[in-house]
Amino acid sequence: MESYVGKRLDGRYDIREIIGVGGMAVVYKAYDIIDDRIVAVKVLKDEYLANEEFRRRFKNESKAIAVLSHPNIVRVFDVSYGEKLQYIVMEYVEGITLKEYIEQQEVINQKEAVYFVMQILRALQHAHDKGVVHRDIKPQNIMLLENGTIRVTDFGIARFSRSETRTLSDSAIGSVHYISPEQARGDVTDDRADLYSVGVMFYEMLTGKLPFVADSSVSVAIMQLQNDPELPTKVNPDIPVGLEQIIMRAMKKNVNERYQSAAEMILDLEEFKRNPSIRFNYSFFVDNEPTKSIKKAPVNNAPVKIEDEEDEEEEVVKNRTIPVLVGIIVALVVAIGVLSVAAVHFGWVDIGLFSKKEVPKFVGMNYYDEIEGVYEEFNFAEPLIVNDDEKAPGTVITQSPDAGTKIDADKTVIQLTIAVSSEQITIPDNLVGNDYAYVVSQLEGLGFTVKPRKVELAGIDPGTVVKVSPSSGTMATAGDVVTVEYNAYEGEEVEYVTVKDVTGLRAADAKTLLTSINLDVKIEEVFHETIPVGIVTAQSVADKAKVPEGTEVIVYVSKGPDPSVSTTVKFRLPGSWDLRKLEIKFNGETIKTEENVLMSGSSYNVEVKGYGASDKLEAYIDGQLYYECLINFGSNPPNTYNEATYSLQQPTEPVEDPTEPSSDPTSDMNTGV
Repeated sequence: MESYVGKRLDGRYDIREIIGVGGMAVVYKAYDIIDDRIVAVKVLKDEYLANEEFRRRFKNESKAIAVLSHPNIVRVFDVSYGEKLQYIVMEYVEGITLKEYIEQQEVINQKEAVYFVMQILRALQHAHDKGVVHRDIKPQNIMLLENGTIRVTDFGIARFSRSETRTLSDSAIGSVHYISPEQARGDVTDDRADLYSVGVMFYEMLTGKLPFVADSSVSVAIMQLQNDPELPTKVNPDIPVGLEQIIMRAMKKNVNERYQSAAEMILDLEEFKRNPSIRFNYSFFVDNEPTKSIKKAPVNNAPVKIEDEEDEEEEVVKNRTIPVLVGIIVALVVAIGVLSVAAVHFGWVDIGLFSKKEVPKFVGMNYYDEIEGVYEEFNFAEPLIVNDDEKAPGTVITQSPDAGTKIDADKTVIQLTIAVSSEQITIPDNLVGNDYAYVVSQLEGLGFTVKPRKVELAGIDPGTVVKVSPSSGTMATAGDVVTVEYNAYEGEEVEYVTVKDVTGLRAADAKTLLTSINLDVKIEEVFHETIPVGIVTAQSVADKAKVPEGTEVIVYVSKGPDPSVSTTVKFRLPGSWDLRKLEIKFNGETIKTEENVLMSGSSYNVEVKGYGASDKLEAYIDGQLYYECLINFGSNPPNTYNEATYSLQQPTEPVEDPTEPSSDPTSDMNTGV
């Protein structure tokens, strides 16, 4: 297996170290020299490049995560499907796996366990809504961040539920201790298979042991098919009955008896959080004994009455009356049934009248803070975005259907229009992997100018977008040029040029040389300790590489040594035990934003670089200033002063969560992915 440590992939990703090795890929920690950030690069092992099955599975993963955008799912930034190298560039997550945390704690308390499972279920509900089934949910694929946030990773054997219905090889794939019975059999799988795996993880967290353990994987798979797990309360009597019921329902072997969606399981967990002593009206206990007939013994020795002829005649009349009454009742039932069918057929009655839901008023709400991931019982289309400086970014301006409309929530799609600032617009997510025409319509609808770039890639459908620059999630101004790289359609010719080496040249000369061979050039200044100011230090595309005309080449130009120094600022979060948005500003510019941070009372660290004597750092929670300080980078080491912490107003709808963790769950974490 070739190691890429010390190499640069595609002139952009400097590989620093191996941080994980899986069955078909190696995960590296890397530095993205273009976006100036640490990333995780998952590279398909060399021995699998020639294996079409593994290439397809690797492509499936990139397709799966490309359509997902959720705070509890690891983000994907870039993909490459080269003949000699295939990789996925993902968000680098600092934390430990849930498996490592379970091994550290042995048994996780119910508050933490519920908190973790709720996040996993929200991630899965988002994936399932996008048609993606994970199929390898296990604690090894769940990352736990220092602030208690969960990230679901490794969609390596995921599938799109509307395109495939069986495992990739019609056999069980995934970790045998966590797979569902239908996976073990190689049967049809859907999103309920993921819920079974969540049930197994939940069981393990609360009991400290797996429900099925044997000497071989085959034996475990057979147990998944045939055996019922020992009740969690038998292993850990402290587990509430309501929580045990939730676990055992998720682990039902019959998929129709399981939770039918992650949202349904979340609702039961919410009920449990409100009332930890709750007992649900479903049961996981089954009586396998056959029904026995029991003769009733006489109660007393009262004499038996001997009826006379009149009594007998009266009984005969009664017996004749019963069939008549039964006939009348049957006739009425049949008549009602016929009328019901006719009413539905001719439209007299709406058969779904009693199952319809009323659309809430979304206008005026913030889509990202108050709607997305909250109203999971409704189907939402991707929101339409319009420029409106009078409304706060994210505010819903219009909705369709209107508030108060009765709809079939499973079939009707709700379309919202949200406001964004005319100065800055977010490049939408989910562009990579979609058709070029669709992506162009989305970007032009936001006011961007699209610049196409054709490439030729094997194994990808013609017209599929493989890269967008600027990348999804970044801010840009209406009218800016967005380059869309897509796999050429059949019949489209792609002209190639050979890149020249411009390192060591002056910036102006480098730009002239590269533009003369029909390449786009972008100049970026970087600090460099030894190379003089104005001289090219590196380029994003290697010398002699053959690339399509119009390819963007980033030329990095020295601006001299970096005068700044680094320091870490620490402050303590409030201990309200709810999830709130945290925004860090440095000298008035936002340098970090996290949507769901647990207010656990733990220490929060921020690394900043500067060279002034009075640089200012501020921390905002839900838009309210919570902490601020000044930093003197001129001292050795840099020091903070004028620190201040402010009280916060409670949110409009305070979160009451009796099951939240009582301490920082990952205070002794090591760094990993």
